[in-house]
Amino acid sequence: MSFFKNQFANVVEWEEFRDDMIFWKWNNREIKKGSKLIIRPGQDAIFLNNGKIEGIFKDDGEFNVESEIVPFLSTLKGFKFGFNSGMRVEVLFVNTKEFTVRWGTQNPVLIPTPQLPGGMPIRANGTFNFKVNDYVTMIDKVAGIKQSYLVEDVKIRITSVLDQLLMKWISREGKDMFNLQANSAEIARGIREDLDMQVMDDGLAITGFQVMSFNYPKEIQDMINKTASHEMIGNLSKYQQVSMTDGMASGKVQGAGAASDMAGMMMGMNIAKEMMKNMNEGQSASPSASGSGNSGAKKPNFCPNCGAKNEGANFCSNCGQKLA
Repeated sequence: MSFFKNQFANVVEWEEFRDDMIFWKWNNREIKKGSKLIIRPGQDAIFLNNGKIEGIFKDDGEFNVESEIVPFLSTLKGFKFGFNSGMRVEVLFVNTKEFTVRWGTQNPVLIPTPQLPGGMPIRANGTFNFKVNDYVTMIDKVAGIKQSYLVEDVKIRITSVLDQLLMKWISREGKDMFNLQANSAEIARGIREDLDMQVMDDGLAITGFQVMSFNYPKEIQDMINKTASHEMIGNLSKYQQVSMTDGMASGKVQGAGAASDMAGMMMGMNIAKEMMKNMNEGQSASPSASGSGNSGAKKPNFCPNCGAKNEGANFCSNCGQKLA
């Protein structure tokens, strides 16, 4: 008898497992007496009968179908295995992990902006996370017509609406069109909420959405970098001086040659110009300072030499002593 039991035994398991597979369906076969169900870590097994859920098993391990599974099935718990007949049901294996997917705009997204009538062409990239959270909805909408479901299927659906959502949330949250990264958290939060509504009908949930970077056309990016450099330095003349000093200190501007001589001459002229400017400012300030000091000096009421009373004169009327 044991010979026939082994002959009819089946192993129900996820046979075509791939790390990027969301679910896989075991079907079109009978589960015979003595069959084993194998659930690996990160998997759930859902028994289906005529498209309806009979039972969901979440614990990983190896189970005897007849003694450990059938008694917990909703409508098939009274089923008795016959010697030559089996139980025909479908088993849907679901990957329970959270998936992380990289995304990127295939074409520039034209964001309306007053500075550019045709719109600002922007590319973006990042990641999003999702997982299965509603088995009933997933079975009704997806598993009923698919043998398996891949991460790529979800990515295609997400990217098909992503350009519109980027345009919507950049226009809403992108107050500084030339520094979108500063508002990336708010933009990503809005997109995640909208995407979650999109995939909810498939029994999925978007658990995270991140924008890693926004990319501008080269001409605009060069302009942004140049503007930032000028603002960081403070003014153009100081920027030139610092650039020249850095070049000579690093050795990039050195040795014989017209370029090096010209750079040195320009730097010397600029330094001399600044020195002359400072000297002129100092000289123009000196007379006023000294004049102010003399006019403000207080004259004594009595002559320190002879003691005669002074009426505000610069010299003593009695002995001629200078008083101021």
